[in-house]
Amino acid sequence: MKIALLGYGKMGKVIERIALERGHEIVLKKDEFNTYDGLSTADVAIDFSVPSAAVNNISASFNANVPVVSGTTGWLEHYDEMIALCNEKKGGFISSSNFSLGVNIFFGLNEYLAKIMKQFDSYKVSMEEIHHTHKLDAPSGTAISLAQGVIQNSNYANWTLEEAKANEIHIEAKRIGEVPGTHTVNYDSAIDSIEIKHTAHNREGFALGAVIAAEWLAGKQGIFTMKDVLNLQ
Repeated sequence: MKIALLGYGKMGKVIERIALERGHEIVLKKDEFNTYDGLSTADVAIDFSVPSAAVNNISASFNANVPVVSGTTGWLEHYDEMIALCNEKKGGFISSSNFSLGVNIFFGLNEYLAKIMKQFDSYKVSMEEIHHTHKLDAPSGTAISLAQGVIQNSNYANWTLEEAKANEIHIEAKRIGEVPGTHTVNYDSAIDSIEIKHTAHNREGFALGAVIAAEWLAGKQGIFTMKDVLNLQ
């Protein structure tokens, strides 16, 4: 399979290594200094860039009739535009805040716990996420996905980085050293606390999940999620 890498930072280089190990060919390594030459020859594109570049990368892929897997976060105010373009071009698209197998299992666990805890209003939910100091957006896309998972399965209405109101989930975002990513969901009452936590040890899980998603998406049309890729419905 021919893969175009849109974004060639630390994650892009890990994705490249894993893709080559799995027998794929890299036809484009796009960074801020080069063009999209080679994109149209790809079977699938993988976007791990920065928020300011993501929309251009995704748009270029759809316009070149190349399905795209995007792991960039911080650009979702343009998500509906990209969905519309994907549908117009009859493209294939997977956008996820986190491609790690473990995190996607964690997403499911988070939603299940939220359904259980909905009936116990003595518990207040909060979240903490810790990432490396190079991460540009806060809170992380994974933390936002976790918050949305709770909101969709509870009486909470919103998340905030500020002091939370009664129907809001407080997210504390920390930037420390080279931490790959740690996410904690806490339900706290006067009597006890319930906590679930995912800790990434390196970038390998994110990269492997993105390559697996690309393998799955190649040749498909439509809007998909990691639940489709991993059959976690």
